[in-house]
Amino acid sequence: MILEMKVPSPGESISEVEIASWLVQDGDYVEKDQEIAEVDSDKATLALPAEESGTIKLLASEGEVVAVGQVVCIIDTSASAPEGGSEPEKKIEEKIESKPVASAAPKSTNYASGTPSPSAQKLMNEKGVKLSSGSGKDGRIIKEDVVSAAVSMGTSNGSPRSTQRKRMSSLRRSLAKRLVAVKSETAMLTTFNEVDMKPIFDLRKSYKANFAEKHGVGLGFMSFFTLAVTRALKLYPTVNAMIDGDDMIAFDYCDISIAVSGPRGLVVPVVRSAENLSFAGVEREIKRLAIRAREGHITIDEMTGGTFTITNGGVFGSMLSTPIINPPQSAILGMHNIVERPVVVNGEIVVRPIMFVALSYDHRIIDGKESVGFLVAVKEALENPMELLMDNQIEKALEL
Repeated sequence: MILEMKVPSPGESISEVEIASWLVQDGDYVEKDQEIAEVDSDKATLALPAEESGTIKLLASEGEVVAVGQVVCIIDTSASAPEGGSEPEKKIEEKIESKPVASAAPKSTNYASGTPSPSAQKLMNEKGVKLSSGSGKDGRIIKEDVVSAAVSMGTSNGSPRSTQRKRMSSLRRSLAKRLVAVKSETAMLTTFNEVDMKPIFDLRKSYKANFAEKHGVGLGFMSFFTLAVTRALKLYPTVNAMIDGDDMIAFDYCDISIAVSGPRGLVVPVVRSAENLSFAGVEREIKRLAIRAREGHITIDEMTGGTFTITNGGVFGSMLSTPIINPPQSAILGMHNIVERPVVVNGEIVVRPIMFVALSYDHRIIDGKESVGFLVAVKEALENPMELLMDNQIEKALEL
């Protein structure tokens, strides 16, 4: 039996995706639910699993944009699992030829990717230029690509140098457009503050072992920051609102988007109704979403609908940055690395673990008084978590 595999819809309003990479080759034997491809949409990179076991025939090329519902591969489910390797491609070719597949898209013949035209090849030899792909049809290298590369390379003092041209993924192209739109369509400002992290360090040192044993997750910084943010959002609800045309939409819940690094870039899954979660609840949900993001299983639904974003550049060593708002939200909190610094406490100079924090906000909807007040409220909660986040009942708050 020949099974047609069509591109599933990754979410509302998405009509096409890009084949980011095939994880199998023509003629391979695949198992049911085995990941056979990664597809890019405007919002995420998703895995495409095999619907049945059998020998596969690919009908689309890597980098090709295909419509949702289009047939991108065919699986011969009558093929047996090979003992010493994949079933020869010839067998499935014969079966496909004997059984026409009316709805299958014509197979792309993208064999020119990275192949130079004769004039381009001659110029590459003369200039010592090496290119892996070009701007011609199907990635073919044309003369203009070589000229541009040679100009950008400048003089090389006799040493061979090369450039590479690689098409950005659909997700990265969409992200680039959104970031430019944020800068041009919002009145974005950033306010900064610093947080003495010693109280949180002391709490984690005393309770992290029992917390991990009881809940199966670590007591990290993100639960403190998430709960500090939800508290501040209740005090300053405009920060938890967004603009829709001439209207302002305010939310009575806190869906906190948490920026997570995935295999194909940054994704922002959402912790729903974070104001109702405990420390353990926040840590479990962030761990679950982070694992799904790293494994490439995060869905569109898990990344949409947030009302406020937290991003942690500190894990990469960032001391201070200006985070960009995640539209259509109106504000984003940036965390940074923790560095021991000399500070004055009660008239004495002491060394404390200090983190700089930054709040970028849309000044069209959030005034300076509210933005500064919000960030101060976050700082106060982080520097006095026992009272402001735990109601002076540490073990109850940590569910120990």
